[in-house]
Amino acid sequence: MINQVEYHPRLSQNDLHEFCKRNGIQLEAWSPLMQGQLLDNDILHEIARKHNKSVAQIILRWDLQNEVVTIPKSTKEHRIIENANVFDFELTNEEMDVIHGLNQNLRVGPDPDNFDF
Repeated sequence: MINQVEYHPRLSQNDLHEFCKRNGIQLEAWSPLMQGQLLDNDILHEIARKHNKSVAQIILRWDLQNEVVTIPKSTKEHRIIENANVFDFELTNEEMDVIHGLNQNLRVGPDPDNFDF
């Protein structure tokens, strides 16, 4: 079972993620880069510089280390290649905590609890 939800550092949905883990449901990130809005984040830039990676790579690695399936959308070949290059480094526990601290329960997509179908 897979549950695809909006998931990124500004919306980490911790309760839902824990529910999914307890019930054998794989979480999959929708809009993992917050539609590009996180790419200018100073904190993520600092972490990216330490690893000689892009902010997008830092976010995708954070997803992986959180055991969240992530398929970032791109039509640009260089970004597709960059997005796949996240297996040669790991974020520290401290860096993971810093990224978790960016959560503001902020959505860029529709709220499924208040959506007019």
